[in-house]
Amino acid sequence: MDDAAARSSPKDPAGPSARLEALVPGMAIVWGGDRVTHVSADLAEAFRAGDRLVVVQETGDLLHVPAREAAVAAAAVGRAHAAFARMGRVSDAAISAFFEAFAANLEDEARWGRIARANAADVESARARGRSTTRLAASEAMRRDMIAGLRAWAAAPAARGQVIETVRHEGWRVEQTLAPLGVVGFVFEGRPNVFADATGVLRTGNTVVFRIGSDALGTARAIVEHALDPALAAAGLPEGAAALVDSASHAAGWSMFCDARLSLAVARGSGPAVAQLGAIARQAGIAVSLHGTGGAWMMADATADAERFHAAVFHSLDRKVCNTLNVCCIVRERAHDLTPLFLKALRQAGERRGHGAKLHVVEGSQGVVPQDWLQARTLVARAEGPRDEPLVELLAEADLGREWEWEETPEVTLVIVDDIDHAAALFNRHSPRFTASLISQDPDAHRRFYEAVDAPFVGDGFTRWVDGQYALKKPELGLSNWEHGRLFARGGVLAGDGVFTVRSRVVQDDPHLDRGGVPTP
Repeated sequence: MDDAAARSSPKDPAGPSARLEALVPGMAIVWGGDRVTHVSADLAEAFRAGDRLVVVQETGDLLHVPAREAAVAAAAVGRAHAAFARMGRVSDAAISAFFEAFAANLEDEARWGRIARANAADVESARARGRSTTRLAASEAMRRDMIAGLRAWAAAPAARGQVIETVRHEGWRVEQTLAPLGVVGFVFEGRPNVFADATGVLRTGNTVVFRIGSDALGTARAIVEHALDPALAAAGLPEGAAALVDSASHAAGWSMFCDARLSLAVARGSGPAVAQLGAIARQAGIAVSLHGTGGAWMMADATADAERFHAAVFHSLDRKVCNTLNVCCIVRERAHDLTPLFLKALRQAGERRGHGAKLHVVEGSQGVVPQDWLQARTLVARAEGPRDEPLVELLAEADLGREWEWEETPEVTLVIVDDIDHAAALFNRHSPRFTASLISQDPDAHRRFYEAVDAPFVGDGFTRWVDGQYALKKPELGLSNWEHGRLFARGGVLAGDGVFTVRSRVVQDDPHLDRGGVPTP
């Protein structure tokens, strides 16, 4: 952790390890090894003795962590850390019983009623503040998905202690064995269903500590009180095996990701916030899994089947999540017949939700869009309320990576490209390198496209398949893009049973083994 609150010896309070007791406006803070930033007047005024200053070495951001938020985060991590030390004595049957009890508690109408009331208050509060409520509402569909996910973990085979490889030698052998990783820390956006996702790490004997977005904190507290904690107790799992950081402050999340007791830090939410959390964890020496900027890309080449293209666009715009279609590339050769189908699918997707649509067109591509679209206006459902806007707006090519966080009005970018190589180059240059789909009848084009696009998820139809539960039948802890590089030794879907380490254990049958071949005297 890069923490300006350095400790000091009482005999030498001004020494190199002195504790930071105050900040002064204009104080120079070194970051990145050779860069300097300065303390603002507001930060200096807010800082108190006992607080912490986290210096983000990638950006020079100065993050103020009040002592109270640091204490809340440390206590939650401490509970999960203590619980992990006891998880080795918990049977796999007890872990299965926990998932079943958690699911049953969510299924119980009285318990769910209390959770739903807390969620309704969260939704009302968020809406009054002009905040997005698209993913906040705990609907019946979300409830069913949570229950199904928990029961999937209950039925999943136990992996702890599984021997994945045996290397045999004369007189001895080595067994490579799956083992729990430790404490997994999560920072999630305001989505109540993350509880079912996050607790999946218990399947392999880990423990979890999480902070949820402030918009959903009331819902989170209700789930913990009425469903999660009772399930832990009923199954006999250690208290704190799944612990909530009960704070609405971002500072609590920053402090949690500085805690070296975490074995893995998982962040889901908006791109800049997730990138910042990842930087904090990395500089603390903690492995990270980041689910930040989303937005899927679709490309249609000269051989694209028109009906398949129309269906792929329509079915990729059913709701706004990370794998929703965000950018559509059409080759110039087919712009005359595929653009009308794209616009038709976009309008139909809006009608499906009872709304219109919103289109952004990259500068230079607007010639394929009909004049009635270019001159029209539309009512767009924004988080702060309905807004009258142009139906079509021009977009600079440099902004192709912008993810449209729409509420009810489908919003997407259109760009006309020379060929699929051009589309792949734009994807690699501007996108978050997340999801790419090619609509083509040419097998060789699909091969070249797969090799060209730098993405963990590549398809040939609609983009909404990128989901752990939907595609792999496992509740996901997070999806990772390749915005900051490819992932080491794992795929883009992080699931609960994928959080483990490998231990080596030797079984020596011959007591006289000697590396030098010397016999026992």
